[in-house]
Order: sequence, then C-alpha cells, then structure tokens
Amino acid sequence: MKLKREFYNRDTVEVAKDLLGKILVHSVGGKTTSGKIVEVEAYKGIIDKAAHTYNGRRTERVEVMYGKPGLSYVFFIYGMHYCMNVVTREEGIGEAVLIRALQPVDGIKIMSERRYKVPFEELKEKQVINLTNGPSKLCKAMDIDKRGCNGIDLCEDILFIKEGHKEPFDIGISKRIGIDYAGEAKDFPWRFFIEGNKFVSKIR
Repeated sequence: MKLKREFYNRDTVEVAKDLLGKILVHSVGGKTTSGKIVEVEAYKGIIDKAAHTYNGRRTERVEVMYGKPGLSYVFFIYGMHYCMNVVTREEGIGEAVLIRALQPVDGIKIMSERRYKVPFEELKEKQVINLTNGPSKLCKAMDIDKRGCNGIDLCEDILFIKEGHKEPFDIGISKRIGIDYAGEAKDFPWRFFIEGNKFVSKIR
C-alpha cells in the first residue's frame, strides 16, 4: 500500500518516526530497487538553524521544500553526493525529513553494481552493510539524483514509499549528525532509527 498524501501532511517529527519501517521504492530504466527505511532526521524549517529553510529562507534550491506534502527534495553536497528528503506539512511551510539509511529489500544486485561496480556475490559482509547505510550511499544505490528525482511526487509511481511488514521494533532517538554549525539546533533530538538494525549509519 503506497503512502497517501495525508501521511506526509502532519507534524514533521511524527512523520519522521512513522517513516521507520516503510519501504522506499525507485523504478528507473526498467530497474526497480527498494529498501526499508531504518534511519531518518527531521528538519523543521523556520525554527531550525540546521534546515535549508531556516528563518524563511527561499532560494531556487530549496523551493521544492515549500511545495505540497509528499514531494521529494533532493540536494547536492560536497560537489559529489546526493541526499533525499521527504517534504512534510502543508504547502508553504518548508519542512522535510532526511532519509539517512535503508536496509536493502529488492534489487540488491543492482545496488551492488551501482555502488561498487562488481557483482553482489563478490561483496564482503561489510560492503553489503555499507550499500545503503548513509544518505549519499542510499541515493547512489537507488539511482536517486537531483536531475531525475528532485520534486517528484511520492504519491505517484516512479519514486514512492509504501507500507512495510508490520514487524515490531524500538525507536532510537539522538541528536542529528553533522550539523555542528547549527547553534542550539544541533542538540535537538530529531534523529530517529530502528534500534539494533545493522544498516543504521551510526550506531551509538
């Protein structure tokens, strides 16, 4: 069952928590890959110094964050990596959830070719874990980039999120990663992850 727009049109922190265990799917060039969302971070716009839309900032880069809930916001960092976010709240607010890590579900051989340029069978266990255990890693493995995926409606059929298996899990909570520049916002407890999952990017 694909998530409906109403799912995304809620408080960003609640959406972030509820995304855990859901399945991100991308179909492109006749290839489909998917992964279970195991780690996320919430970014709350105008009040959040770590958000690209802090204090109401509006640029061409971030305009999609002000769009309708359920759009994808993909940005480029360090001149080489992409990161995927899910736009939340009603149109005009500018909040989103960063997808930080996935557990591969479908298309793992395709992911291996994209990430390592070698057959999946040749990977060591650590390489398998590293396929999608970070925001830029999962974008590379899932072929998610700004040119093809920024602003896509996640309620449609190319890039979307669907319900996962109803497996119980505990939610871990921590400060977000890599935002030491963000003043008091660096200490907001808005990173959420599935406790004990080996695909989480940074284990406490």
